[in-house]
Amino acid sequence: MNRRSFLRQGAAGAAFALLSRSAFASALDAQQTPAPLTKVVRTEEEWKRLLTPEQYAVARQKGTEAPYSSPLNKLYAKGTYTCVCCDLPLFSSSAKFDSQTGWPSFWKPINAQHVREETDTSLAEETRTEVLCARCDAHLGHVFKDGPRPTGLRYCINGVALKFTKKSKAA
Repeated sequence: MNRRSFLRQGAAGAAFALLSRSAFASALDAQQTPAPLTKVVRTEEEWKRLLTPEQYAVARQKGTEAPYSSPLNKLYAKGTYTCVCCDLPLFSSSAKFDSQTGWPSFWKPINAQHVREETDTSLAEETRTEVLCARCDAHLGHVFKDGPRPTGLRYCINGVALKFTKKSKAA
């Protein structure tokens, strides 16, 4: 092999490596970019058939359950809290804490794209940040800036708007 062939093959190999690395990085980025959520849309009659009256009042009509009424408030088993309306995973038990407010509280959602926030001016004396399911728009509760580290947030969530799935021992 002469010098010219050696240099040509070396340059071709380097170009291939750069292109491969770029393609690999693009593939990784595509894997890490979550797919957009498919919206769940139902009529009010369908929601009423699927949910209990209390679930409907809270999740679809922006109600609030009575404090300390949810069995999920003091539940600390390992698992996942999902939306009662569409089963979207919302919160992990690893982010749950006892806020002593009477509602299940979390310092972060499982995925920030699974919840959305809106300004809530329904109380004359306070503007709050409402938390909704990003897939079906169910009212979940509110988020406040008085939570624990590392986020400093307290997602104060109505237990009736959640379903809990215990983590299996095999997982």
